[in-house]
Amino acid sequence: MKEEKKDELKENIQEKVEETSAETEQEQPSQEEEKELTVEEQLEAANTEIASLKDQLLRKIAEFDNYRKRTIKEKTDLILNGGEKTIVTILPVLDDMERALKNMKEADDVNAVLEGIELIYKKFLDILGRQGVNVIETKDADFDVDLHEAVAQLPAPTPELKGKVMDCTQTGYKLNEKVIRHAQVVVGV
Repeated sequence: MKEEKKDELKENIQEKVEETSAETEQEQPSQEEEKELTVEEQLEAANTEIASLKDQLLRKIAEFDNYRKRTIKEKTDLILNGGEKTIVTILPVLDDMERALKNMKEADDVNAVLEGIELIYKKFLDILGRQGVNVIETKDADFDVDLHEAVAQLPAPTPELKGKVMDCTQTGYKLNEKVIRHAQVVVGV
């Protein structure tokens, strides 16, 4: 009987061990199931990251499009209104010219009118100078193709005037050291 009890106990223990190992197997997924979960988790994480990157990309595209539209608008405004500062600074000269024209009709003294026009001319040159416009000097200057345009050639009365500017028929101008209009000159040969 003792042996029977031993055998019975052994069987019970064996059953318990089998039950426990079966429960453990059910609780712990197999390596294949574990790999599947890992792959599924990785796929889900990758899909989440893709969705996030797509959202970021769409936002960047929209942001760039807004930037592009804004810069186009700014350039258009600059082109249309870029000369506003210059025009506003020239308006006082226009006002002076209107007053001079009105006074010319009533003036008796030609010298007073001439003096007024000279003042307006100097004021206008001063305003242009503040805007970066300068006159190209031609008096006693050597002929320079970068600054001058020869419209005529005359025999030089003295050898020193050969290759020099003898007369200026149209004044030339530079804007910030860039020639915007060449001086038209007569050159001695």
